Amino acid sequence: MSYPRPLRFTRIVVVMIAIIISAMAAFAQKNPYRIVEGWPQLPANLKLGAVISVDVDGKGNVWVFHRNQPPILKFDPSGKLLTSFGTDMFVQPHGMTIDREGNLWVTDAQDKDGKGQQVFKFSPEGKVLMTLGKAGVAKEGADTFNGPTDVVIAPNGDIFVSDGHVANSNGRVVKFSKDGKFIKAWGKKGTGPGEMDTPHSIAMDSRGRLFVADRANSRIQIFDQDGRFLEEWKQFGRPSGVFIDKKDIIYVVDSQSNATLNPGFKRGLRVGSAKDGKVTALIPFVEPDPDKNNNAGMEGVAADTMGNIYVGETTTMTLKKYVKATDH
Repeated sequence: MSYPRPLRFTRIVVVMIAIIISAMAAFAQKNPYRIVEGWPQLPANLKLGAVISVDVDGKGNVWVFHRNQPPILKFDPSGKLLTSFGTDMFVQPHGMTIDREGNLWVTDAQDKDGKGQQVFKFSPEGKVLMTLGKAGVAKEGADTFNGPTDVVIAPNGDIFVSDGHVANSNGRVVKFSKDGKFIKAWGKKGTGPGEMDTPHSIAMDSRGRLFVADRANSRIQIFDQDGRFLEEWKQFGRPSGVFIDKKDIIYVVDSQSNATLNPGFKRGLRVGSAKDGKVTALIPFVEPDPDKNNNAGMEGVAADTMGNIYVGETTTMTLKKYVKATDH
C-alpha cells in the first residue's frame, strides 16, 4: 500500500522551487554590454582612488567622486578630464548626485579631526552653495548625520539623504526642504518593512518614489516622499549603488553578494525596470584575484541619455564605461 505525501511537505517543496526559480531569474541574464577600452583618459599626474560614486550632467559630462586627491573630477563624454576640485575637504567621499540645475551634491560618510559627516552642495565650478550636518559630529539628529551615504533631489527641490554607515547606527532617510530645513526622518535598524541596515544609496524614479539600497538586508526598499513603505525588491541582489534614468531604467550594482552574505546571487551590475522590477541584464563583476577582496568592487553607477553606463569600483580603483555590445 502507498500513502500520499503530507500536504505540508508538498507546500514546502513548492515554496522552495519558487525561491530557486526567482533567484535564477534574478541573475541568469545575458550581458549585452562591453567595456570601452582606454576610457577615461587620465592625466599622468592623476591616480584614481576607490571610485565610490559617479553621475552624468545634462551635457553628458561624467562626474566622479573618488578617494584620492582631488576627489571630485569632471570628464567630457570622450573621457578627457575637464576640471577637478575638493582637495582635502572630505574624510570619506561617498554619495553624489547632480540636480536639475547642474549643481553637484556629495556626502562625507565619516568624521575625523573636525571634518566629515556632512552633505555639500557645489556649483559646477566648485563653489560651496550649501552644507547640511555639523562638521565632525556623528549623531542622528535633525541637523546631524551618522554616516550619510547618498543624496537625491526631488523636482521641487526637497533633499533626501540616506544615513547610517556607522557601526550600530540606525538606518534612516532624512528629508529637508530645498533651503536645507529639516522636515522629517524615518527608519531604524532592523529587517522589517521600513527598517534598514546600512542604507548605502538612494535614487528617485519618474513617479517620485524613493529607492533605497538597504544593503545589509540584501534588498531595495521603495518609499513615497513622506516615508511610507511601498514595497521591497530582492531580485537586484545586495545593492551598493542604485541609479534610475529618465526612462525609469534602473541600474543596481552589487559589490558584496557571495555564498555567505547573499546566497544564490552573483556580484555585478543588474539592469532592469523601475516600473515593474524586472531584471533584464547582468554585467558580472570579475575580480582580478578571486582569492582577495571578496566583498568589494562595483559601488558607483550612472547612465547617460544614450544608455551608456559608467561604473565606479572601489577595490580595483577604476572607472569603467560600458556600451551596448552592438554599438560601434
